[in-house]
Amino acid sequence: MPAHETSAGSAVKEARRILIVDDERESTHLVKILLEKIGRYCVLEENDAANAHQSARDFRPDLILLDIMMPQRDGGDVAAEIEADPVLQRTPIIFLTALVTKAEAAKAGFHVQGHPVVAKPVNISELIKRIEENLPAGCVPNGAER
Repeated sequence: MPAHETSAGSAVKEARRILIVDDERESTHLVKILLEKIGRYCVLEENDAANAHQSARDFRPDLILLDIMMPQRDGGDVAAEIEADPVLQRTPIIFLTALVTKAEAAKAGFHVQGHPVVAKPVNISELIKRIEENLPAGCVPNGAER
């Protein structure tokens, strides 16, 4: 069997890099474990919103999961800083929030500051669906030049 195939015969894809920014450590760790268990994602947790921009610059994620309400900095401010960075400006952001209901977040086209929203507590199946919908199709994984 070639090295690039699994025992099931499907080609192994490189893990997509996901940065999750949320002040709730238990929540970020659980999401990290669940996403990485699938095998398609490499997840970095950042629990301090003040460090989110630098973490994104260092990690070069394919997508960012960003809490809206955090004590040090608002998620909207973090998103604006990322969008203003020429290196990161095309990185998709999905907001995570308890400010909306699951029904509101599930509505087609529901966005905050132009970004899709996933309601907390996070349903992992819904989160994966939103991640896959928002990952850039042509992006090269693992932070290679875009």
